[in-house]
Amino acid sequence: MYAYLWATAGQPAPHVPAVLHGVGIDRRRRPSGLYVAWSSLVLQIGHNGLVRDQEALVQTIIGEGVRDPRLLQALRRVPRAGFVPPDLVEAAYLDRPLPIPHRQVTTQPSLTAKMIEALELEVSERVLEVGAGYGFQTALLAHLSGFVWSVERWPDVAETARENLTRYGVANVEVVVGDGTEGIVEHAPYGAILVSAAFPSVPPPLAEQLALGGRLVQPIGSGGEEIVVLFEKGPQGLTHRRNITGAHFVRLYGRHGFPE
Repeated sequence: MYAYLWATAGQPAPHVPAVLHGVGIDRRRRPSGLYVAWSSLVLQIGHNGLVRDQEALVQTIIGEGVRDPRLLQALRRVPRAGFVPPDLVEAAYLDRPLPIPHRQVTTQPSLTAKMIEALELEVSERVLEVGAGYGFQTALLAHLSGFVWSVERWPDVAETARENLTRYGVANVEVVVGDGTEGIVEHAPYGAILVSAAFPSVPPPLAEQLALGGRLVQPIGSGGEEIVVLFEKGPQGLTHRRNITGAHFVRLYGRHGFPE
């Protein structure tokens, strides 16, 4: 996961490096058995006084306009504290991006929620995610769909995502290391694709791997100031359905993106 917007600009999050502040500004401003392991963590978090913070994050996301009840339920069940670097757990329930290796960040939760909600996922759908990060967005997608294939550029980040997802019993995902702009053709077509980095157009392999009637969300731009766009695939190819939000993203690198 590579990008974020600010819901409450001007209030620095604790222990978040200054390099992140001023970047990513919002220009406006499954089956139940899979998640048994999460309940024990939520109880532990509650014992430590952090459940209130998780619910406060959900309320912030609702305040940003997210209304999908299944997504809100997933946000209450997926502990973001389990998908951030250990030294940043105390900041996990702030609506902030948090840094991970290779100068990347975990996506701000309210932006993640807006992008996922726009996909209108069905429980049986297969999803392709470009950019796993530490697995929080991946876990939310898995909660709402049949299976998620996630492509992560960095091997160590991908391994951490796998460990996090396994720890919390998320079985309907596979995280692979590779060029996200190439997609994963052997598992296509996908009912939905979520791209977490910016490029001026949708990479052709992703458009090709999207099923007829499928939805794709991607930030469109050159990296730094983008519009997050929802597309739908029809008989003539991708159609712009609507703009979701404005935000700032890092660039999408790869064979069909920006050169390394």
